[in-house]
Amino acid sequence: MDYFATLPEGCIAEILSCTSAEDAARLSATTKAFRAAAESETVWYRLLPPDLADIISRSVSPVVYSNAKELYFSLCNSPILLDGGKLSFSLDKRSGKKCFMIAARELNISWGNNRSYWVLKSHPDSRFSSVASLRSICRLDIRGKIAAQTLSKTTNYAAYLVFRLPDNPYGSEPANAVVRFASRESVEEAEMRANRVILCGAQFHRRGFTREFGGQLCRERGDGWMEVEMGSFFVDGGDDDGDVEARLIETLDLNWKSGLIVEGIEFRPNLN
Repeated sequence: MDYFATLPEGCIAEILSCTSAEDAARLSATTKAFRAAAESETVWYRLLPPDLADIISRSVSPVVYSNAKELYFSLCNSPILLDGGKLSFSLDKRSGKKCFMIAARELNISWGNNRSYWVLKSHPDSRFSSVASLRSICRLDIRGKIAAQTLSKTTNYAAYLVFRLPDNPYGSEPANAVVRFASRESVEEAEMRANRVILCGAQFHRRGFTREFGGQLCRERGDGWMEVEMGSFFVDGGDDDGDVEARLIETLDLNWKSGLIVEGIEFRPNLN
């Protein structure tokens, strides 16, 4: 007997709205009652971030949708640009949590304003109007900040450098990466617990390259770019969270390097 069939659809919708999109999809396959309730506007509006209207108002282009479910999956599959293209916004499909990527032109890149070292240019595969392309430099230092209050509360997050390398880059060395709450921890304290990261090209993945180098390896993304995890952190939603800073730095060996193309730094839920 399907006991849920005796419950009002609105009651079942309330139950589903307290879960996640992933759970709602699973439950909709169990009974007719859940299937009908899973299409409810109540469910999908509750699964969307509470401040979504404010976020959408900052969108560069109009966000068109016919219902809440369509809006949810549109934001999961197609990030929107905010604040004149300074950053992008999307939703994590499993949890509905907020994801933001800071555009390369908004990052603090050492010598980034000197065209002898870095140049901003368009890229056909980037969501942003420009990416940062490294000509040649011996000191790699890239930072990005985001206000913790803009992220989803009570959520584990990770920061990722999103980049590409040509087939034959030179000078790339293991680098240090760290994520810190700027108001709670000094730069010096954060550097003492830095993670070792490896910026490897996509050609290594095509060859089944899996050898460990004693650091965090990069990986291919679904959008064709590469990413490497810089560090993780927890957002509890307190007023004193302040800014979260993600930094990648390679300054010890001072070898000249070239070929790195940076799209941005992404902050998204860490659901591992």
